Amino acid sequence: MERTHQHGGRLVSIFNLMRDGRELADALQSAGASTDVIRPYVQIVDSSTCDLTGFKLHDIWRYFRHTWSNAYATVPGRSMPILIRDAATEFHTVIGLAAISSPVVQIAERDHWMGWETDQFLEQVRAEPTADIARWLARRITVQQEEIYVDDLLRDGILQPTDLAAPTSEVIGRLRADAERHRQRHHQASTIREVRNIERGAWVDRATTDLFRSKRSAALAETLEIVTLLGAYLSPPTAEGLAKAFSDSKARAQMRRVVRRARGERVGTVIADLTVCGAVAPYNALVAGKLVGALAVSPSVLTAYREKYSRPSEIASAMAGRPILREPRLSFIGTTSLYGTGSSQYNRLFWPAEVMGGKSSARMGFHELGRSRSFGTSHFSSETVEALVRLSALRGSLVRVNNLFGEGVSPRLRKVRLGIAALGWPANELLRHGRERILYGVPLVKNLRDYSLGIDEEPEYLLNPDLPDADDRVANWWLERWCRQRAARQDVLESMRSHRLVRPVRHGARVPLPAGEGVPPIDQGMLPMFT
Repeated sequence: MERTHQHGGRLVSIFNLMRDGRELADALQSAGASTDVIRPYVQIVDSSTCDLTGFKLHDIWRYFRHTWSNAYATVPGRSMPILIRDAATEFHTVIGLAAISSPVVQIAERDHWMGWETDQFLEQVRAEPTADIARWLARRITVQQEEIYVDDLLRDGILQPTDLAAPTSEVIGRLRADAERHRQRHHQASTIREVRNIERGAWVDRATTDLFRSKRSAALAETLEIVTLLGAYLSPPTAEGLAKAFSDSKARAQMRRVVRRARGERVGTVIADLTVCGAVAPYNALVAGKLVGALAVSPSVLTAYREKYSRPSEIASAMAGRPILREPRLSFIGTTSLYGTGSSQYNRLFWPAEVMGGKSSARMGFHELGRSRSFGTSHFSSETVEALVRLSALRGSLVRVNNLFGEGVSPRLRKVRLGIAALGWPANELLRHGRERILYGVPLVKNLRDYSLGIDEEPEYLLNPDLPDADDRVANWWLERWCRQRAARQDVLESMRSHRLVRPVRHGARVPLPAGEGVPPIDQGMLPMFT
């Protein structure tokens, strides 16, 4: 990308997307109260190309991501990369990067802060049962059963049509046996049948794979057991019936199942993680990381996320054998600090909600939620993971991790856990890496708990998700709150001037090459014309 290519009759390279620090510093010094020196806007990264340079947007994002100190790696599940660009420059130079991705499924501190941790939620309901909660539980059970494909189960004699209306313990036992049988077939098969044409509607084909047959039978067994032990208390769904259910330990256990399943279903659709967030040189000297953080949770990003994921859910549709849509409107975005000592980027990052079209009396921003439990696999190398996988196979493990979507969360974690188990070592202790991170979260709605669980069907936004000029309003807030103060300091201006786009190129937004590798020669035509 550092080599020149022809685009629009001009020679361009990735250097055209870096702003010369001397030019920016001079412009800030002479601008006075002008807001035209930096004009940030959000660009969602998709499969298209940049109109100004001809580069693929994904390539631009990946190039600047490689300037980060921590290694770049793809993440499973949903991912929406974001570029923050500067319309004040000819080629709209890159100010910073962000990415909205699928969240970590279980973070105790986040879940407790949101109020939807299972036992915490049930204790609140026990103290104050309502008809709304009773109706929600009844609705959840019905939908849970309706979204399971059963044609092959009926055809194979595992179920009779009357079993769904009046389930018995015998039926539940047959379903569990069927789930275990197909689970073993999935793990023991020499080849794994994965349906790849799901976008063309082959949901039944995927539903009948051994993996999803096992998941469906297990889910239906659980649902029918919930019906037998809890259903009577919710027919009809009333606050009184809900209160009585809490006096039955078996019914309470089934309520716990319903809540856990509801949370598991919606955690990946109404919650997201901000997995990449930061500014590149020379903008980082102006604390533009705070600008990127605010824009990453702004109305333009929420709208783009909703549009991108208003499509059938892969796992839910495979379970149902038909297209199933999940809620695509975000209620919460979380993130973590890079280190455990603090984060200058997210610290004190709050703004008036009216900046994003909300009420003037409210404010939005990054709340500190606590610290992570320091649990994961980041301290294991790829070679160690591979050795642990080989070991578990040699020891005859009946469980295989095939990296198939729908098989389970965190394939790497499951592989490491199997290998450690094969050694007879304490997995929970060895998976605790000890590097704490500070947890942050941005609530986007007032009814955070109830909308996130699906009790409330509509989000009560703290902002206006359809605000047309959101990027400009956030940019103006950042310019007044943070940028001008930094731009008035001589040490900041001097540090910006060190990022030069003349030979030899010394610019913090250029990807550093590994030690020992030669730097490719730079053609004079590669560089913007600065003197």
